Amino acid sequence: MSDELKPIIEALIFASPDPLAPKTLFRLLDSEPQEDVAQAVAALRADYEAHGGLQMVEVAGGYQICTRPELHEWVRKLFHEHSKQRLSVQALETLAVVAYKQPITGAEISEIRGVNTSGVIGTLLERQLVKVVGRKQVVGRPFLYATTREFLNRFGLSDLEDLPKVEEMAEALGMEVPSSLAAGPSTEPLPFDDDVLDVGAGDAVAAVDDDDDAVAASNATDGPVARGESDESYDRDPD
Repeated sequence: MSDELKPIIEALIFASPDPLAPKTLFRLLDSEPQEDVAQAVAALRADYEAHGGLQMVEVAGGYQICTRPELHEWVRKLFHEHSKQRLSVQALETLAVVAYKQPITGAEISEIRGVNTSGVIGTLLERQLVKVVGRKQVVGRPFLYATTREFLNRFGLSDLEDLPKVEEMAEALGMEVPSSLAAGPSTEPLPFDDDVLDVGAGDAVAAVDDDDDAVAASNATDGPVARGESDESYDRDPD
């Protein structure tokens, strides 16, 4: 039996999303004698009999590497932590506003949603779903926010044109469609490069509250960014 055969089989079983049947192993390792493959499987199972966090089991006619049942409570905590990282409805609503009206300031997002969104914007910045892409040329020069490449990856979109209709998004979130969102998503190319504005997520989160305060005095004349607005309406800070 080849010394490399056992780790190869271990890697195949671990990587398989379903229990890996012996006949599948034989087919994948057709250059090896079947008796050698069977011996390597038996040796691998013996290795996993030793005390550890993982075990190799035979289930549904195949082999699978999984955690030991006595460690279930610890593993459950891990998935509980992951579940707590899901976006809240408020965060999803804010993200939808950014997606359909970008680039947009924090004050404009709050105006559309009718609530203060500085904390939610901070969460979206930390999750790298939105980023600062420039400053608007109004009093206080507030940050402008737009979605990121991570946003596209997370939601399985190739570009912003793949966004669903505003009405469909609103129905999924259980919210009414604000009149300012009825025009649909922007088709303006977004600056995905990291050097568009040299503001780290931590710095941007810390600046969100100050940003809102800075534009409060300009709300009377600072309306939502229009659909298809030209680059002259806002600054993209130099590299």
